[in-house]
Amino acid sequence: MDKLKIAGTGLTGLVGSRIVELLGTDFDFIPITSTDMDICKPDEVNKKLYEIDFDIFLHAAAYTSVDGAEVNEEIARKINVEGTKNVFEVVTNKRKKFIYISTDFVFDGTTGNYDEESVPNPISAYGKTKYEGEKIVGKDGMIMRISYPYRARFDEKKDFVRTIISMLSSSEQFNGVTDQILTLTFIDDIAYAFKHLFQNYSSEIYHIVGGDSLSGFDSIMTIAEVFGLSKEHVGKIVYDQFYESKAKRPRNGTMISKKNSFYPMKNLRDGLGEMKKQLS
Repeated sequence: MDKLKIAGTGLTGLVGSRIVELLGTDFDFIPITSTDMDICKPDEVNKKLYEIDFDIFLHAAAYTSVDGAEVNEEIARKINVEGTKNVFEVVTNKRKKFIYISTDFVFDGTTGNYDEESVPNPISAYGKTKYEGEKIVGKDGMIMRISYPYRARFDEKKDFVRTIISMLSSSEQFNGVTDQILTLTFIDDIAYAFKHLFQNYSSEIYHIVGGDSLSGFDSIMTIAEVFGLSKEHVGKIVYDQFYESKAKRPRNGTMISKKNSFYPMKNLRDGLGEMKKQLS
């Protein structure tokens, strides 16, 4: 049987490159970088996507700086909204399948326990642009929301966990937020969940998120315990104080899935344990 051909943007990024690493023998990946095609230029998108043959298009490229989007909203909008629209239109015209990677930041964080049927209400410029991207796709593609992805190695970009490890490893004093809940997600689990979704494609929303949710402070404590790092330099801070001059993040970011019965997602402690194994 021929392998499914998966073209995509963002396949050299934090999440995308790990998907390619882990599933490279199962699927034929066709990474499209920003030098190959500027998603903000419809002519370039048109030309490039009609040149190549693929079964599924995975759109993982995005402007992801949450604080940056507050000051560069125009750029974030250009990439996350217009760029998505340009790519989506060509893929749909080619009658191919489309997957859009979205985020927990489409929710306002007032209630928590957000599943695939929860109604988005973004509170940051980043969240708003990602939700507008979702609305472009609508019911004509798959929308996959992920939350605080982390992995063992990726030099180009730090994630939450590796940022905390480097802060714990220095003797600098820093604070963990006690009243904000995060759902941290091991990227390897995202990749293996993708394997199922590539093979069982359906135009709907999926939450592919970690198996538990903890406060920022408790997440830091767990990272310290698993990696045997000192907790003595970690203080406590509350949400309002920590985000005083930053973009607002969901305060209760408890993400759950009603639909993921096909791949068991690790809780933070188990994900960190696997990450530690990979690093040794």
